[in-house]
Amino acid sequence: MKIFVLVMLIAIVASLGSGLYFLSKDDQGSPRMLNALKIRVALSAILVVTLVVAYFTGWIAPPSPE
Repeated sequence: MKIFVLVMLIAIVASLGSGLYFLSKDDQGSPRMLNALKIRVALSAILVVTLVVAYFTGWIAPPSPE
C-alpha cells in the first residue's frame, strides 16, 4: 500500500510539473494545461478514495497510542 501511495504522489507531482510547463510554454488556448489539471484532479481523487476504502476495510490503520 505504501508503494501505491508513493507512486500516486509522484504521478500527481509530475502532472503538476507538466501543467506548469504547459502554462509557461504553450500558446493561449492550448488544451494541454487543462488536460494536465484533469489528470492531477483524477489522480488525487483516486488516491483519496483508495485511502478511505483501505481504512474502512482494515488494510491500513492509524498508529496505536503508546
